[in-house]
Amino acid sequence: MLLYLVKHLRPDLSNRTRELSKVMDKATEQHIGLKLKPEDDDNKLWELKAFSDVDFTGDKETRISVMGYVIYFMNVQVCWHSRGQKSVTLSTTEAEYAACSEVVKEVLFILQLIRHLQVELQLLISVHVDNIGAIILAENQNSSDRTKHVDTRYHFVQQYIKDGTVLIEFVRGRDNYSDIITKNTTSEIHHRHSKKLIWTKDEYKSEARRITT
Repeated sequence: MLLYLVKHLRPDLSNRTRELSKVMDKATEQHIGLKLKPEDDDNKLWELKAFSDVDFTGDKETRISVMGYVIYFMNVQVCWHSRGQKSVTLSTTEAEYAACSEVVKEVLFILQLIRHLQVELQLLISVHVDNIGAIILAENQNSSDRTKHVDTRYHFVQQYIKDGTVLIEFVRGRDNYSDIITKNTTSEIHHRHSKKLIWTKDEYKSEARRITT
C-alpha cells in the first residue's frame, strides 16, 4: 500500500517506505493527496527544475548511499525517486555526483516528452545539489587524483551543461526538498519540506471552498 502511495500520492514517504519494505510488516501511514497547482504565467516560458540529495553510506549494513530526487514542472512535483545506489561510493562528492547524473537522465526524458508535445521549455534547467564538490566535478572536465576513479558513465552530465541544457546549482541542505526522500529527518525538517510536496488539511478545505464558489 505504501508503494502505491509513494508512486501516486506521497513522495515525502519515499525513504520511510524504502526502509519499511525491508520488513513488510504493519505499515499504517495515513495519506493525503499531492499539491498539484501549476503556477502558470502567460509572460514566461514553462519551467522544469530538480532537487537531488544523498545520504552518504546511509545503509549501515551494506554502506550503500541512499539517493533521492524530486522534479518540478511549473512548481508541481511530477517525478520523485528514492533508492540505494548500485555501488559503494568513496566520498560524499562521488555519491552526490552519481545522484546528480541520475536526476539529469530523468530530466532529459521529461524534456524530450515536453518537446514531443510541442511545448517550449525554459532553458537552462536548474538541478539543485547541496554539495559544492559535486558541482565542481560536474563543471570540470579535468580529473584529479581524488576523482579520476569516478565512473565515466556519470560524466555525460558535463555534455548537457556545456550545450546549455542543464545548470547544476548549489542549494543549502535545509532548502533541499529532496532531503526527506533520502533519510529520516527531524519532524521540523520533514514538515517544512513536505509542505512543498503534499496538501495540508487546511489547504484541502480552502481549495474545496474555492472550487464550490
